Amino acid sequence: MSVLAALWGASYMFIKVALDDVSPFVVVWVRLVLAALVLLPIAHRRGALAELRPHASTILFLSIIQVAAPFLLITFGEKHIASALAGILVASAPIFTALLAFRIDREELATGWALVGIGIGILGVVLLFGVDLTGDSAALIGGLMVLLASLGYAIGPFEMKRKLRGVQPVGIAAATMTLAALLLTPVIPFVWPSHAPGIDTIGSLLVLGAGGTGVAFLIFYTLIAEVGPGRATVVAYIAPAFSVVYGVVLLDESFTAGTAAGLLLILSGSWLAAGGRISRSGLSRSTVPAPARAR
Repeated sequence: MSVLAALWGASYMFIKVALDDVSPFVVVWVRLVLAALVLLPIAHRRGALAELRPHASTILFLSIIQVAAPFLLITFGEKHIASALAGILVASAPIFTALLAFRIDREELATGWALVGIGIGILGVVLLFGVDLTGDSAALIGGLMVLLASLGYAIGPFEMKRKLRGVQPVGIAAATMTLAALLLTPVIPFVWPSHAPGIDTIGSLLVLGAGGTGVAFLIFYTLIAEVGPGRATVVAYIAPAFSVVYGVVLLDESFTAGTAAGLLLILSGSWLAAGGRISRSGLSRSTVPAPARAR
């Protein structure tokens, strides 16, 4: 689990490094293509792709709302905010999930401590915007982009729960990554860099796509199978800590007391909003993220 958290937490750092040399569209497209190359053969071997034929419209929707749009929003957002801050803000997705449940899915309705978690998490977001992003309109827009990406991550699970029950998650991931890459392909000739990217950019894109997206998803699905979805989702609360460490230590990003407080509030609020209290069996009751919900 620590390996997965380290991979996902590093994604924001690799995005930041790659943005010094190529456009956000190129970063996302290369990431998607490499992830698809990792996931497609495995999904095909398991017969997961054949299961998706009756669900083409749902896969298209998820390719946009849960893959292409969030990836682009996060990448464009990181042009204006620190990678560590992006990693923290993305962790607010369970808060959006709990809020959306009031409108979309009464089964997921937040009560008791989950409601408290929503309030705590929102307070953490407000704190980050008030302390780390105040006075800079570009940074404010960047932060809002990342929050909007979290909203996309929160919408996807509801659609998958309603329409993709019983479908293998590796097939969903492979198909949505591939389709999202195809949707962005027409733009790439117009934004492709006129110069050869540096070795640090190439390395960052390779690790981001094949490792932080492709391999990370495979590890996540393996965890779901071995320890169950409840325990597997714990990684969502560990990854932001890795993103902060990478950003501060390797990219020399600032980490203020306000940032630390915002991180603590968002993570604790998200944990509570997702029903994260530990049950007697030792398994978290956290809301299962999109891939796990399709199982």
